[in-house]
Amino acid sequence: MSRPPLAREKVLDAFEAILAEDGERAATMDATARAAGVSKGGLLYHFASKDALETGLLERLRTLVDADVAAMSAAAEGPVAHFLRSSVMQNDPLDRVILAASRLAQGGSSTAADALRDVREKWADAIRPHAQDETALDLVMLVSDGLYFNNALAGGSIPGPVPRGAAMDALIALVEKAIRDDEVD
Repeated sequence: MSRPPLAREKVLDAFEAILAEDGERAATMDATARAAGVSKGGLLYHFASKDALETGLLERLRTLVDADVAAMSAAAEGPVAHFLRSSVMQNDPLDRVILAASRLAQGGSSTAADALRDVREKWADAIRPHAQDETALDLVMLVSDGLYFNNALAGGSIPGPVPRGAAMDALIALVEKAIRDDEVD
């Protein structure tokens, strides 16, 4: 599979950044072209409409999530540990596209909301074989949500504690024990 043209990727990067920083209303075709440093014609060559831009962004999301699920499945520490560690935002391409897709969903895009539900289901499908039942799977998913949420709070006025180092190792060990035990005390 060949790489997409650089200008196309610059346009998607700009659209993603505007969505994440300023929201769906600010992510116009004109603003995207300006931010990408391309002419409106250059933008239209790659994306004929805002819907096409959104489709391109959601394709990027699917590609990055597929790579993430593959990394989870291949992780030496196991999928659960990898998933929980990667639930702490690192401002990597996957974090940025999830945030941008979330802003589209918040703006009313049912396509973006469906794509985000698909992401969650792909992650759950990768974890499911390692959890004793659906309740154990819910535990992993909700701990991941909490890590992601608290990480988002860390920069603001509300403290967002995110375990690091030995504390993260202990949290992962506790979650892995809980999802494998037949009975939780």
